[in-house]
Amino acid sequence: MELGNSLAYFAAGIGAGLTVIGGAAGIGRLAAAAMEGSARQPQAAGEIRTGMIIAAALIEGATLFALVICVLLAFK
Repeated sequence: MELGNSLAYFAAGIGAGLTVIGGAAGIGRLAAAAMEGSARQPQAAGEIRTGMIIAAALIEGATLFALVICVLLAFK
């Protein structure tokens, strides 16, 4: 029983780490693309910023959901 709990915690830690790395990579690519788009078309910076904030919120939401699932599976 003890080994099963330890493996569940280990797997949850690995899953949470991968989730955070994936979310950070997604937001990083999103921000880089938004900055490049704003540099190419400064007149569209407001629309690009709005789209970037919405997409970043969706990425953050998916990351948080995945972290909650990892925690729930660890304590199951």
